[in-house]
Amino acid sequence: MNCDEIIAALKEQSSEKYRANVVKLGIPADCSIGVSTGDVRKLAKELKKSNVLAMELWNTGYHEARLLAVLVFDKKTLDLDSATRLMEDVVSWDLCDHLCKNLLIKMKGYEGLIEGWCASDKTYVKRAAFTLMASAAIHEKMLSMDRVDNYLNWIRMYSDDAREHVKKAVSWALRELGKIDFEHREKSVALAYELLENGSKTQVWIAKDALKELEKLVKVEGRGRLITSDSKMGEESFADL
Repeated sequence: MNCDEIIAALKEQSSEKYRANVVKLGIPADCSIGVSTGDVRKLAKELKKSNVLAMELWNTGYHEARLLAVLVFDKKTLDLDSATRLMEDVVSWDLCDHLCKNLLIKMKGYEGLIEGWCASDKTYVKRAAFTLMASAAIHEKMLSMDRVDNYLNWIRMYSDDAREHVKKAVSWALRELGKIDFEHREKSVALAYELLENGSKTQVWIAKDALKELEKLVKVEGRGRLITSDSKMGEESFADL
């Protein structure tokens, strides 16, 4: 399938329900086709990896085509500079997170982006920094303590940002870092209390939001990372059914 055929296929699956959802995210109506992310992922499985095709899809400007493009890019041959330039077009939190979790985090050298992006005045570039921290905490099997300490320090330095899509990403990063193990949890909790006691109004919100989960983390047999005690209770209850 070429780019035009793929766009036609997406339009065949469109619905006003999903289109309205996309518009609520702040995507201009004329840039929305109206296709669920699940259907975008199904279509991606039918396509071969191709940086040329992915860039053509991205350049259509359609939100769903950009979600699809992220899945079609070949991370083995795409250079990091080309991937990071995509952030210039991101205008919604879902595309930001999708790009970070499905492409950037899988590319060599992504960690070098984080500190610079933390200081960005662009909402979704800054969100991307904290999304990458959260993704690294989840997916990196050997995340060094030095890197975690850097991430926590950057949270301390750059978390005073009241923009909703930034502060929620900061809280997410802090929570995911704390789930690595009990040593990381202790450091994340300590930072949360530091922000709670000495931070700005925004940092206090972040701290309270993160502590709701951090203070309930437990170790469960068979799980590499910590989970909340609420989640554990839910699993046990489900197992008893």
